[in-house]
Amino acid sequence: MERLTKAEEPIMKIIWDKGNVFVKEIVSDLPEVTPYNTVSSLVRILESKGMVGHKAFGRTHQYFPIVNRLEYRKHMLKNMIVEYFDGSYKGLLSQILEDEDVPAEEVKELKKIINGEL
Repeated sequence: MERLTKAEEPIMKIIWDKGNVFVKEIVSDLPEVTPYNTVSSLVRILESKGMVGHKAFGRTHQYFPIVNRLEYRKHMLKNMIVEYFDGSYKGLLSQILEDEDVPAEEVKELKKIINGEL
């Protein structure tokens, strides 16, 4: 599974949220004005990557996700752990627990999860 580009991410999020969607709906839901042809090209790229499929309705297509959000998230997290933490889940968790930007309440909750308290 390939990593989504910055241009593909907002489009894929809309497809995940809506389930079945036409390009014109994606265009109207994007936070930034993006030309129809650009969105259409990006959706076709997502299809070539195996992320979405389509149903044909005459000359128009309705797109739907093939890879769900959770599958993608798990795959990307696993890649990040391998790439940045040498495959160590412990390394990832240590980084999170030591990060000063993580609210103390969330750190407490994570520790409870680790200890099987939640």
